[in-house]
Amino acid sequence: MNVFSLEGRRALVTGGSRGIGAEIVALFAEQGASVGYCQYGDDDNALALAENMARRGLPVVHTRCDVADEDQVAAMGRWAGETLGEVDILVNCAGIGGDLLFHELSVAAFDRMIAVHMRGTFLVTRTFFQGMIDRRWGRVINFSSQLAFKGAPGQAHYCAAKGAIVGFTRALSYEGAPHGVTVNAIAPGPVETDMLMGLSDAWRAMKQAQLPIGRFGFPREIAPTALLLASEAGSYYVGQNLSPNGGDVMI
Repeated sequence: MNVFSLEGRRALVTGGSRGIGAEIVALFAEQGASVGYCQYGDDDNALALAENMARRGLPVVHTRCDVADEDQVAAMGRWAGETLGEVDILVNCAGIGGDLLFHELSVAAFDRMIAVHMRGTFLVTRTFFQGMIDRRWGRVINFSSQLAFKGAPGQAHYCAAKGAIVGFTRALSYEGAPHGVTVNAIAPGPVETDMLMGLSDAWRAMKQAQLPIGRFGFPREIAPTALLLASEAGSYYVGQNLSPNGGDVMI
């Protein structure tokens, strides 16, 4: 028995067009799941991923959605029902970055960060959670960050948003677990994504020197954590924050 198999499951990944999200889409499809993903403002990468998966014989479906927008999330819910069916596995991976010292942080920048990360996680989860409860099986996997525990200068808004996801995950897990629905989070450390690549060479060198492993992670090293939590192998994980971070934070 392959406890990591997702055969017969239907998964939705937000922010699935590139980086960690794209690796999760591919890994879930490889493990037999029917997979859909959404993105916002990343149409070319979304199409390229779908075409690449189709060439591998692993068709996936995708749509456009700003997860912070209630109407767009509702439309995505209807789209998922028509294209995938009932969603069993939800991965809330959509996110944005931003490096602003507190005195530079505008209300608009703070609100957008909270909206995409926390409001988006809430809206998308609300769309699919009750169906999982009714069917008595489901997986909700939220993306936090090791910075929710560690903090960082210039990241007050990001850390606040990711810390809120930690609390949301723990609270919701109490409501899901009695009905066969597990809710957990992944809190990655520094990973080679577009968000990290935008930072200065000096910062990257400084950060790498701090890591016991001596390097940044890759999206492909984070995706297996999502597979663990999505599969029967992760059935005893409830309200947890798993943190593949190269030793940046030891929880």
